[in-house]
Amino acid sequence: MTQPPISRFPVPSLDQLPEDIRTRILGVQEKSGFVPNVFLALAHRPDEFRAFFAYNDAVMERDSGLTKAEREMIVVATSAANQCHYCVISHGAILRIRAKNPLVADQVANNYRKADITPRQKAMLDFALKVCNAAQTTSEADFAELRKHGFSDDDIWDIAAITAFFALSNRMASVTDMRPNDEFYLMGRVPKA
Repeated sequence: MTQPPISRFPVPSLDQLPEDIRTRILGVQEKSGFVPNVFLALAHRPDEFRAFFAYNDAVMERDSGLTKAEREMIVVATSAANQCHYCVISHGAILRIRAKNPLVADQVANNYRKADITPRQKAMLDFALKVCNAAQTTSEADFAELRKHGFSDDDIWDIAAITAFFALSNRMASVTDMRPNDEFYLMGRVPKA
């Protein structure tokens, strides 16, 4: 069976890409064993690729009161609300690995309120979904609720920034019809060979 295209838009070959982008993609391939389709699809526009991944790194890799697994929970829950197939599948895989839990991503994507997560994480996702669906209605009461769960103002900013950034990502993945790599479906579910 022929694989469907990974994007509605042209996908450049690695040898057509600027050196910095090619180097980044090859580094990801070396680390993960494959090239996530998001890298190839977004390489269609190199300046936007650089900006996208710079912001991704800024919000997803910084040290703060959120764990890497909690960051991925935000992505999975909000991507599910935005009906982004690519991000639910790809970040669900990352969440399973970072949380060391093969069930959590499916639970969070389906209904985080019923997921086996902490009350703190449920409060975090309540806020993320509010930012996702009705950011204009956020209030001091939302901040007070998060502070009761130990979140700092920096953590609250992180929750909002991750949610907002992935709203962009979700929409571009949907518009481009970005296809998740087959590898993502089993990651974190079965032991590595």
